[in-house]
Amino acid sequence: MFNYLSSFKKLLLTTGLIFFSIVPQLSLADYPDKPIRMLVGYSPGGAADNLIRPLSDRLSRILGQSIVMEYHPGAGGAIAADILAKSPADGYTLHITDSGPMTIVPRMKKTPYNPLTDFTPLAMVGSGGVILVTPSNSSATNVRKLIELMKEKPGTWSYGTSGIGGVGHLAAEQFQIATGTKLTHIPYKGGAPAIVELIGGHVPLLFSSLGAASAHIQAGRIKPLAVTSSKRSSMFPDVPTLTESGYQNFDASIWFGVVGPAKLPQAVLDKLLPAFNAALQDTVVQEAIRKEGYDLIPMTPVQMQKQILQDLDSWGKVIKSANVTYE
Repeated sequence: MFNYLSSFKKLLLTTGLIFFSIVPQLSLADYPDKPIRMLVGYSPGGAADNLIRPLSDRLSRILGQSIVMEYHPGAGGAIAADILAKSPADGYTLHITDSGPMTIVPRMKKTPYNPLTDFTPLAMVGSGGVILVTPSNSSATNVRKLIELMKEKPGTWSYGTSGIGGVGHLAAEQFQIATGTKLTHIPYKGGAPAIVELIGGHVPLLFSSLGAASAHIQAGRIKPLAVTSSKRSSMFPDVPTLTESGYQNFDASIWFGVVGPAKLPQAVLDKLLPAFNAALQDTVVQEAIRKEGYDLIPMTPVQMQKQILQDLDSWGKVIKSANVTYE
């Protein structure tokens, strides 16, 4: 006799499996249907925050969902990066990051994440170098004159930065390698106090972010000598690069970008990638990027991954040569 009950159970099991198998696909098709978390590895009010807020506002309008900022400062941005690496790959947790946790911190200490395998690159937001500045009354009018002054009194020069292991510190180490000079590092707790010390004459040189130095340069309180990026900054188009100053192929740049957890589904990428491309075309977003001293450099996820790999190599060489350790 035909076992109707057994067949019905099999039918329920089969259709149940089919139903549950299509639920995730339906869910992905509706992405995003709830707010998205945006992890920030630094305190509110910094460059990362100033960059991501206008970008997130535009992105929210495009995606039709709110984007909620979540701050996890500490360890050079590595705390937020680690949280992202352990988050579900569903597109509801993203991270505005920079070169620090992706390419610098991993070369100075062991991190609980792998920058090459634990993330999905989504969008390059902006890139730029730091700027070498002196007090306004300094007799150094350009980099070559600065080097002459240094060599007249070797071992007596110092420089300030916003802290150990930051791009300012590593740019200065690269500068010493390129110029054959030896400087004493004076790290401060942030860019603002470092600039105050420079203006007050307590330190003769500073490797500063462009955003932090901008108002003081325009007011004539400090004097720019060169930028450390491979190209001139749109913020200071009249300030030469160190390559133009005679030090070939000098490039000490930092970038900001957005990443997600590894293995984001293609259906999520199909929503996020066009949304980021559109948001980065917004004039308000572009102005916020320039205001922080960065230039928009569009990259595909593949190009961004190559940039991370390249920077891991280049920063690794500087860190090893200068024996820089992260505290």
